[in-house]
Amino acid sequence: MESENHQILRLLADKYERKEFLDGDPSWFMHQVEDASDKELLAFIASALSYGSRKQFMPKIQFILDCSKGKVTEWLKNGDFYSTVPPSPDCYYRLYTCAMMNAFLKALATMVGEYGSMRQFVENIGSDNALDVVKAITAWFASHGSHGIIPKDAKSSCKRICMFLRWMVRKDSPVDIGLWSDFIDRKSLIMPLDTHVLQQALRLKMIQSKSASMAAALKLTDKMREIWQDDPLKGDFALFGYGVNQGL
Repeated sequence: MESENHQILRLLADKYERKEFLDGDPSWFMHQVEDASDKELLAFIASALSYGSRKQFMPKIQFILDCSKGKVTEWLKNGDFYSTVPPSPDCYYRLYTCAMMNAFLKALATMVGEYGSMRQFVENIGSDNALDVVKAITAWFASHGSHGIIPKDAKSSCKRICMFLRWMVRKDSPVDIGLWSDFIDRKSLIMPLDTHVLQQALRLKMIQSKSASMAAALKLTDKMREIWQDDPLKGDFALFGYGVNQGL
């Protein structure tokens, strides 16, 4: 028999994994472009910028969409980002300077130039395990002059990369687009863990850790597998709903 917490989380997941969830959420942006390569690149950029206040970071993502006119792959390959996000010390968003954003976009452009698409880079890793993908992505940016936007390694929870992978891998969802569902196992996806999610998990006594580390994210994911064996990141919507409902 399921615990009361499990029952509550199931109800909340079903309530919040709906099309309406996209309204005001950074996942909205990947639904605004047509090409698969553009979707994954815009999703990755959106995830990288998704911290702090939505009212502040959503316009910064919109700026990228507007500048690229939705043709993100072409925008990166042609180096058009140099003129729109120049390598200056000016602030782009919070702790991100324009120079940091430029280096991030340059590293992403190099990836696309060498592999053709982000998908092909990830496929080339040769693993269907999300943690291996997280490690490969962090290593790429660390070795290509991009610092401060993508974590340098997978010791931290890498919340935004894990969120990006949820978007890319889970299919048959009104929110997630599942473009990579054919080569990454959704059972291996890792809960996107930040301070807010950590607080909800602690209130539910799902984990004991008080730091948002990868170890804590993996433990929380294991707890979600007890509820959704084949789809643990259904729990991401549940904890979002739990926070909205203030522990209902």
